[in-house]
Amino acid sequence: MKVLVVGGGGREHAMAWRIARSPRVQKVFVAPGNGGTALEPDLVNLPITDLNTLAAFAEHEGIGLTVVGPEAPLAAGIVDLFRSKGLRIFGPSKLAAQLESSKDFAKRFMIRHQIPTAAYATFTDAAQAHAYIDQHGAPIVIKADGLAAGKGVVVASSLAEAHAAVDAMLIDNKMGSAGARVVIEEFLVGEEASFIVMVDGKNILALASSQDHKRLLDADQGPNTGGMGAYSPAPVVTPSAHAQVLREIIAPTVAGMAKDGIPYTGFLYAGLMIDAQGKAKTLEFNCRLGDPETQPIMARLKSDFTLALDAAIDGKLDQIELQWDRRTALGVVLAAQNYPDEPVVGDVIQGLNPRGNHGAEDQMVFHAGTRSSDAGVVSSGGRVLCVTALGDSVKMAQLAAYRAIDGHEGPPIHFRGMQYRHDIGYQAIGRKRNAG
Repeated sequence: MKVLVVGGGGREHAMAWRIARSPRVQKVFVAPGNGGTALEPDLVNLPITDLNTLAAFAEHEGIGLTVVGPEAPLAAGIVDLFRSKGLRIFGPSKLAAQLESSKDFAKRFMIRHQIPTAAYATFTDAAQAHAYIDQHGAPIVIKADGLAAGKGVVVASSLAEAHAAVDAMLIDNKMGSAGARVVIEEFLVGEEASFIVMVDGKNILALASSQDHKRLLDADQGPNTGGMGAYSPAPVVTPSAHAQVLREIIAPTVAGMAKDGIPYTGFLYAGLMIDAQGKAKTLEFNCRLGDPETQPIMARLKSDFTLALDAAIDGKLDQIELQWDRRTALGVVLAAQNYPDEPVVGDVIQGLNPRGNHGAEDQMVFHAGTRSSDAGVVSSGGRVLCVTALGDSVKMAQLAAYRAIDGHEGPPIHFRGMQYRHDIGYQAIGRKRNAG
């Protein structure tokens, strides 16, 4: 079977790497791919981003399965297009992808179907938004309604910060069309976690729990980013929290979408806030696997991923059980200088395995913002690499990932201006220490 993975980030590298390990798979194309997927002997980069051209390629090449990584092609209707041509593809339709592409749509949906979430209001008028902020005070959360590449959320700790965020989106147009409408939410207290499932329209298959670190700097300081690291499993998702999320958030979402005439198929990611009592509320929905959560999740997955994807397309997810490595996987994102504002690109990356990740099961370097050049692999985006490792505990996985970066088992990984957090996994380690 030939497989097409749509996207060019770290999530897509991890998915393609795992899919290529299936004995059912003959070839994996990654469109457009990156400098890391170009190194992998089992992967083929496909420099195509136009959806109609991709569909024509899938038809001509006889692609047996397509899986979509990023949100943009989903919001643009790639699943509808492929299905109209009889091509097998896993992901939500354009209408269903509104759960991510419009924060206002998602909030109205959650309120309508009584899914636990923060109180909110939506605005297109800046004066009305400012009045709402003055009425409710800070801390408060300002979100761009549309897709903003993980950078459309401002958790404002002061009124001044909240007002500035509204002005940036509604008046200064800093987010473009994504920020032409803003959602202002109550600030929820607790610990964030990522809960990702596969959905076939009716059946739900939960993936391993995970947790990412959104802030740029250690101890959760600095601006929000697309994610500076992640680990799986997430101890904050206790068995009781897991059951509550499935019962009160995931199942009502799938049932609600079907009731609204928009059956949901694809990955469904619920960003959660879990309070001190272990109860979860929904911060947001994504219609895809998370990034960088996918990297540790794929590192732990032992089952044939293509069997689950095929079953999901055929409406048979209830027949699938996934097997997971009992160890913890932890990934550290290496980001470009000036990320997340205006990242510096074009720097040569030192210390990479010239053969990609082939054969390295316990330690993987997944590429995100990279491309191949005559000088070698160079940075091409804000989040450049995700160095991922497995260990018998969060602490051991953390140690292995940072040792890989520092070059304890080989040359250190380095590029000019490289920045990364030094405390990925600290919440889970602290939770275990406190429990002990």
